[in-house]
Amino acid sequence: MLKRIFDILFSFIAIVILSPALAGLYFMIRKRMGAPVLFIHERAGRDGKPFKLYKFRTMTDAKNEGGELLPDSERLTPFGQKLRKYSLDELPQFFNVLIGNMSIVGPRPLLLEYVPLYDEKQRTRLNVKPGITGHAQINGRNAITWEKKFELDTWYVENRSFSLDCKIILKTVMKVFKSEGISASNEATMPKFTGSGKTGIKKTGIRD
Repeated sequence: MLKRIFDILFSFIAIVILSPALAGLYFMIRKRMGAPVLFIHERAGRDGKPFKLYKFRTMTDAKNEGGELLPDSERLTPFGQKLRKYSLDELPQFFNVLIGNMSIVGPRPLLLEYVPLYDEKQRTRLNVKPGITGHAQINGRNAITWEKKFELDTWYVENRSFSLDCKIILKTVMKVFKSEGISASNEATMPKFTGSGKTGIKKTGIRD
């Protein structure tokens, strides 16, 4: 209950304070990339239930001759890269928190297609609401392996507390200003998760 009250207050205050920035970014993205301004995508929430995640759009919808989306590196715009550098594309997720399908702190919401690939330990990350930031984000973000991400996420689930959330929020602010761990090595975003073990094949996928 305390966490939910904190989420409501924090997200509401953040939206009010950031409203000029949200409006400014909305019109800048509309001018530079056109509509839609928001990237809305279904992600896995608590217990694996799907919900619609909101982000500012940072990529075009450019496709190849076969009608498939081009790799992230070719669709990510210079302006979108700047938004990602300071995590400004994540700001609309305060509305997700206010609605109640996300928390300020928790494991990042990942693609629905990843859920069947989790092992028993990794599935515990679904025991809590996904967050705007989390333990994995302050310890490497997209610059660490999927296995390390899941290890950090499950540790958070097992050790979560209000004081830990406060520490993660403070460290997140410092990480954002330093622009650390935005993407994996030699990737525009993050390799696609194909399951733990030797069968995993790296492919470009949507970032966290």
